[in-house]
Formats: sequence, structure tokens, C-alpha cells
Amino acid sequence: MVVLKAGSRPPWVGLSAAVWVQIAAGNGYTFALYSPSLKTVLGFNQQQLTLLGVANDIGENVGILPGIACNKLPPWLVLSVGVCTCFIGYGVLWLAVSQTVQSLPYWVLWIALCIATNSNAWLGTAVLVTNMRNFPLSRGTVAGILKGYVGLSAAVFTEVYTMVLNESASKLLLFFTVGIPLICLAMMYFIRACTPASGEDSSVHVHFLFTQAASVALAIYLLTTTILKDLLSLSDSISYIFVAIMVILLMSPIAIPIKMTLFPTNARKPEPPFGSSDDLVAEEGDSSQTDSLLVPSSSETYLESFHDEDVSEVDMLLAVGEGAVKKKRKPKRGEDFKFREAIVKADFWLLWLAYFLGVGTGVTVLNNLAQIGVSVGVDDTTILLSLFSFCNFLGRLGGGAVSEHFVRSKVIPRTIWMTFAQIIMIITFLLYASAINGTLYAATGLLGICYGVHFAIMIPTASELFGLRHFGIIFNFMQLGNPLGALLFSGLLAGYVYDAEAAKQQGSSCLGPNCFRLTFLVLAGMCGFGTIVSIILTIRIRPVYQMLYASGSFRLSQSSNH
Repeated sequence: MVVLKAGSRPPWVGLSAAVWVQIAAGNGYTFALYSPSLKTVLGFNQQQLTLLGVANDIGENVGILPGIACNKLPPWLVLSVGVCTCFIGYGVLWLAVSQTVQSLPYWVLWIALCIATNSNAWLGTAVLVTNMRNFPLSRGTVAGILKGYVGLSAAVFTEVYTMVLNESASKLLLFFTVGIPLICLAMMYFIRACTPASGEDSSVHVHFLFTQAASVALAIYLLTTTILKDLLSLSDSISYIFVAIMVILLMSPIAIPIKMTLFPTNARKPEPPFGSSDDLVAEEGDSSQTDSLLVPSSSETYLESFHDEDVSEVDMLLAVGEGAVKKKRKPKRGEDFKFREAIVKADFWLLWLAYFLGVGTGVTVLNNLAQIGVSVGVDDTTILLSLFSFCNFLGRLGGGAVSEHFVRSKVIPRTIWMTFAQIIMIITFLLYASAINGTLYAATGLLGICYGVHFAIMIPTASELFGLRHFGIIFNFMQLGNPLGALLFSGLLAGYVYDAEAAKQQGSSCLGPNCFRLTFLVLAGMCGFGTIVSIILTIRIRPVYQMLYASGSFRLSQSSNH
């Protein structure tokens, strides 16, 4: 049985530590920073480089094993696996780019990049699942905050890359090899299963607002300092001061548990502690709507354990006949599903398809952002990457907060925001294809917002439709849409079109709008299809949300007993 950390502060301490781990878990978004060095130092063509981008996305998003592990192992052990994969994978890439080891085969680098970015899946799953269970009444808000910091990670690493590492790809890879594991090892102790934060009082709301405001301040600061670094010639001392301020802003969420320690509130008598983060046991006789938050009641939990005992079939039938044991039934939407039960549901695949079409098309631009910029005459793509990162963060944080507000006040399914995002993405890809002067930065910003919204919507939607008990594996299966989209749209489509246009220009690099125009038109069509899929999904799941949020706060009508 999982040992829970009691008290009101530990969930907030864990959330503060999770911020650092989520920043570390966003290292996969920095591929555009060191991909030019892979191309020049190792002599790859664009299609080879694009396929490395696919490896980047496969490693980052294939999290089935972490999803299973988070139900079997404590968070610190799941994080330890991520630390090891990060050290090994990025270590091999550093050996190649720094030319410490000469002539490493392409397939070795491809596998190394998969292993390196697979650390993101282990690190991200450990902190996301743990914090979703520690804050079960604020799923959208927590998902938006944590995924928002992942979205900011590219800007954080860009700041370090430009101001401390002197834009050296080999130094950046060395930082990933050593620095990220050290950060995660330092935070590991604080990320643990806690007694879930109960109630939705004003102090909890204020704490979340503070965390969101701190993340917005960090995002604005990162974008501003990156632009200043590009426009002005800053001394090393000024650059180091900028980075030090960034570190302080990253530490700001810890102010919440410090405040709770220094200024304790006279809270009402605490509710009896729940059995575990993913098995909340209600007090017998209590009819509160939150009793069935994740699983039914203590008596039903007892009956559930009775099913697991080694009893004879005759005894079981007699018990059922006497009413002592309820027959197992399939869960309804909004209850806890096992993975094999969820995967046969139409809503599962509609959510997966809508997510796949949204993030698969968005990650194609992210993986090729450096080459897109160069093709239209923007040689320094660090501002483009920072802009995408900033807007990706806004989409994640805003998508979580806005969907949480409307699902509680208007009972509007979260997936409606996925529909709006994909409509805007159609316009964005048409702007890219048109190559009109002055639209590159606007299109990149819009795409970053819409890309981030998909993460903020998919995560709480999956937990609401299929429960938190097996959320880790369900969420990670959903994330397979990202690498599959990268393979189809980036590796096979964008890379092929780019190299074909480069061949026409008789060079290894392609210049002009035709380098990606066909790709952008296809991506716009895919988002059109995704819009239709998300509308169908929204209509289908509206009754579920009316059941879950009819009273304005999260509840379940009846948990499944399976």
C-alpha cells in the first residue's frame, strides 16, 4: 500500500518541485537548437535530420511503460529511470557532436535520441500523475500549470543556451547529460503521493492563481530577455544576472508552502484522510458528492478487494445471490476504466484522433522551425523558438484555466476548445503557405498557442472520461499521437518535399516559400478533418459533463465496481 504524506503543505511542495522536473522534461522541445549542428558536423541531409526529429518525438511521447510503472512503483523510482535514460541518451549525442567519438553510425544516434527524449516520458508521467492525484478536484488547472511549464522549457533552455553556453550545441548536450539528472535527483524526494488536497476554498483558488501568475511572469521575462539578447550586445555579467533572475522566478511556487508554514490558517476540521491518491475512501454514511471522486465508498472498496481474493466460484455465486457481493459491470463514462476497457470505446479513439491531428501537425512545424525560418530569410531562429515556446505555454496554461472555468460555469465540454484551436490552425497553415511578408512570427505565435491548447485539453478530458485509477497508461497512449504525427507529417511529408525542392535548386539547403508550401497545405487539410472529429466528440460527451459538473463542481454519479 502507498504511504501517503499527510498535511496540507506536501501537495504544494510537490507541485513546486514538479515545476523544475517539468522544465527538465521539456528538453525534447530544444531539438531546433542543436539540429543544425547535427546537420553540419555529421553531414546529414534534411530527410535524415527530419527522421532524427521523428526519433525525438517518439522518445518523448512513447510512455506506455512509464504509464504502467506509475501504478506499480513509487514516483522516485519512475523518476530514477528518467534520470538514467537522459544521461545515457544525451551522453551519446554529446560524444558525436563534440566529435569526442568519430563516425558513430546514424542508427546509433537515432536510438540514442529516442532514449534521451524518452526521459521526458518518465519524468513527465511521474509528476503529472502524482499531482493529478494529489489535486483531484482541480485537474484542468493542475494539468494546465504543469504542461505550461513544459511548454516554457524551450525558452528556459534557449536562455541558458544563448546567455551561458555561448550558443554551443555540444555544451547544451553536455548540460542535458549532466544538468538535467542533477536537477531531477534534487527534486525527487519532494514528489510523492500525498493526502489529496480537499475542498475548493478560497485559499486553494488563490494559491493556484499565484502559481499561474508566477508562470506568466516567467514567460514574459523569458521572451523579453531573449529579444534583448538578440538586439543588444550584452556583457557576460548581465547575461548571468538575467539567468539568475530566471532561476528565482522558477523557484517562486515554493512561496506557497512557505506562506502556509509561516501563516497557518485556522482551517476547519480536516476530513478523514483518503486511502490513497488514486483510491479515495469516503467516510461511511457520508453522502457528499465528492465521496465517489475516484472510487466508490469504503464498503464498495472492501467488496472490490473481495473480488480479488481466491474464492471458489460456488462461494462467489452464493455471495452474489445473497446480495453480499455485487456483480461486476462494465464502467460508464466518467468512472474508472481499465486500459483494456477504455481502448474499445469510440470516445477514446475520437479523442485520440482529434489530438493526433492537432499535435501531429503542430510538431511538424516545431521540428522544422529552423529550416522554415532559413527558407524565408530568417537566419537566427532563436527568437522564433522562444516565441513558439512562449505561445505554447500560453496555450497550455490558458487552455487549462479557460476550460476549467467554462466546464464548471456553463458545463461546456473541454473539447470545444480543441475545435476552436484547430480552426485557427487551418488559418495559420494557410498563412505559412502564403509566405506573405511579416506573417512568419504571427503564424508561429498562433500555432504555438493552438498546439499548447491540445495538451491542456486532452489530459483532463481523458481523466474525466476514463478516471484517474489507470490514468498514467491511458494518458501516455493518447500521447502516441504526437510521434505518429511527426513520422507521417514531418518525416515522410515535410522532409521529402524539402529535399525535392532543394534538389531542384541543386543544393543541400532549400530557399523560398516552395520548400514547405505543399506541406502546409496538407497540414491545413488535416486540421480541417480534425475540426470535424472534435465537434463529433464534443457532442457525444456533453451528457457526461452534464453528469460530472451539473452542480458546478466535480462529482461522479456512481463509481464503477470493477
